[in-house]
This record gives sequence, structure tokens and C-alpha cells, in this order.
Amino acid sequence: MKKGKIFFLSLIFLCSLGPMALANGLNLNSLGSRALAMGGAFVGLADDFSAIYWNPAGIARFERKYFGFYGTDLIPSGTYKNPLVNAETATKHYLSGLAAYYLPVSENVVVGLAAYIPSGLGSNWDGEDFAPMSMNTTYQWMSKIGLITIAPSLAVKVNDKIFLGAALNLNYGTFNIKTHAGSAPNPSPPPDELDLGQYEESMNGWGYGATIGVLFKPAEMFSIGATFRTASTVKFSGEASISNLGFLGFNSKTDLDRDVIWPMWAAVGVALNPAKSFTLTADLQWTQWSKIDVIETRFKDPMWQIMMQQSGDDKRPMYWEDTLQVRFGAEYRIKGIAIRGGYYIDPTPAPDKTMNVLVPSYGYNVVTFGFGYSLNSLQLDFGLEYLMGKDRDVAASPGNMPGSYTMNIIVPNLSISYKF
Repeated sequence: MKKGKIFFLSLIFLCSLGPMALANGLNLNSLGSRALAMGGAFVGLADDFSAIYWNPAGIARFERKYFGFYGTDLIPSGTYKNPLVNAETATKHYLSGLAAYYLPVSENVVVGLAAYIPSGLGSNWDGEDFAPMSMNTTYQWMSKIGLITIAPSLAVKVNDKIFLGAALNLNYGTFNIKTHAGSAPNPSPPPDELDLGQYEESMNGWGYGATIGVLFKPAEMFSIGATFRTASTVKFSGEASISNLGFLGFNSKTDLDRDVIWPMWAAVGVALNPAKSFTLTADLQWTQWSKIDVIETRFKDPMWQIMMQQSGDDKRPMYWEDTLQVRFGAEYRIKGIAIRGGYYIDPTPAPDKTMNVLVPSYGYNVVTFGFGYSLNSLQLDFGLEYLMGKDRDVAASPGNMPGSYTMNIIVPNLSISYKF
């Protein structure tokens, strides 16, 4: 099978998995088994096929054709409790990944193409657990919000010490929610209130952005890198429905659209080789989550517009805050075997005043481990990430869901790559 066909099939596979890649409260920001196993501290190293995500300047150092595929399985375990509800997430598997192909076109220029899933947020709960909050009726409570990026890239070797790279990010987003729609005064009592039933919305859309990076290697044992990823506004459109709205004389469905900003990301990292077989890395990674402030929804049906404006449901306050991740990694190599470990701190961007079960967010302490095996031009890597979520006790505030939240996530993953 030709290598181009392999990449195309991998891209189709990733796109088909995209809607499943959204774990409970997890922002996917470790791509590639080697990088993940080193705590995601990879901006100053960026020397394998995942470089297009961490620092595209690293691509300029590839001297041969290079293909890599990374697959991962997110396994979350979370709870939510309040005086009425005692809910647990079901054990489920959320698949994600990355596929990339690189081609040197001259001694100093390398081009590439990749598809990957950089981020996702969402939840999936047993509706029976939430029946006391939904007029003692079981409805679906779930959300899936995520992104798939297709990224052509170009990298240039300026000289033996300086490397530059850039990628164009074509972002395809999905936004799906199912929850209880609430109640309304019943025009034909009894009862006094009408259960509006199930609320559902399904949306998708496109946005674009770019990633640029620089890598400076002043000595064989040391390198430093910096990466900047622009914000990307994804323009969603789709359909929403409320199952029992027809009893009030309104249309039960409407078209809608919504703009969501995937925020700016900037990082700096260093890599140090105190010995030929030993590598240490450290990164600082900043995300401008404050751009996710108030998310507005535009409902196309005139009656929906009036209804949502009166209820305040045409605007979703988020008030997220900027975060800074601190990451560390290490790798020890002996012959064709590598052993890796890492740690990072991942603070939550979401304040208590907007925390809810459909768009949850947690702070994590994260430990990582992995190993790799090289056989000539073939590389196999395995990684394991364990995210220990910080428990959240959320007091009541307008616009949130008060209660106690917990979350832990296990992330096994595997990569295979080949140079030819």
C-alpha cells in the first residue's frame, strides 16, 4: 500500500472518531505517545511526528520521509452529588488520535500534512440519576464539544542552530447537547406547570487559525523552543428541539447558530541532554481561556427568539480564566529501548459560579509514564497518563449547578512511526 494512501485512511479514521473523543472535563493537550509520556513537555524538543502540534519548527530537522500514527483511549470516572442527585459517569471509552506525514523537498525545507484532535470537553450522565431535577422524568444529560484539525505545514532549516516552522489549522468543530428543557406555565391546567421535555441541539462548523514555532539549538546538549497558536473562531450552525414545546403552540424545532472561540495558546520549552542517553525537558504553556466569556446563541425561529431572550437561555455565561500549565519530562535510552516519565499541573479555567454538569472543568495533577522501542526505521511507543482531578465543592450561584464534583481519567495510548 502506498504511503499516501495510508495517511489518507488514517485521516478518515480520525475524523470518524472525532465526535467520540470528548471526555468528561478533559482538554486534550497531549498528542503523541512519546510527548505524552514525557508530561507533554515537548516544545523545546519536538523531534518526532507530533512536532506539528507542539512546535512545527522541529519538522525542519526531518531528513527522510516520515509517517506517524497515534491513538489514545480516554477512560473517565466522575461523580456529581447534591441534596437531590447522586450521579456517576458510566465507564466509557473515548477515542482520539493524530496522523502525520512529512516530506523533505530540499536540504533545508520540509512540508507536512497532519490531522489530529487537539481538544474536547463534555460529559455523559445516566438520566435516571437526574430525574429528581427534571420533574421525576428520565431525560438524556450529555454534551460533546470538540475540534478536529487538518494542518498542512512548512518548516525551514535556517542554519544548523535555527529552525522555523508554521502550520495552517483548518478546524472542524462539533457541539451537541441533550438535557431537560425545564418547565413552563401550563395554558390548560391541571397541572399548573408543563414539562417541556427533552432539549437537544446538534451543531457543527468550521474555523481556521495557524501555529508558528521556532527552535534554537546552540549546542548539541541543549535546545529551546517557542510556539504560538492563534485563536480560532468556529462558526457553528445546526438545529435545536424541545420535545413538548408544541403543546404551547410553538414550533418544536428551530435552526440556530453560535460562534465559539478556541483560544490562543503560547508555550516555551527547553530540552537538556546531560548525557547522550538521557533527556530532560520542561515547558510553560499558557492558554487564553478568558476569551470564553459569554457564549451567545442565535435562534432563527421568531417565537424561540422571544422565549429564549425572556428566559436568558440565549446567552451562556462562562467567565473562564487564563491558565498556565507547568510541565516536566524525562527520557532514558539504552540501545533501542527508551523509558519515559513526566508530571504536569493543569489548572481549571472554569470558576465555581458557572460550573455545571454539561460543560464541566476540573483542575488536575497529572503523572505520565511510557516506553519506546526502535528497530531500524520503525518506532513503537506506549504511554499512560493518569489525571487526578481536584474535587470541587460548588456553592449555589445564579447560572451554575451547585454540588460536589469529582473526576479522574486514565489515558492509555500507542504510537507507531516509520522513516523511509
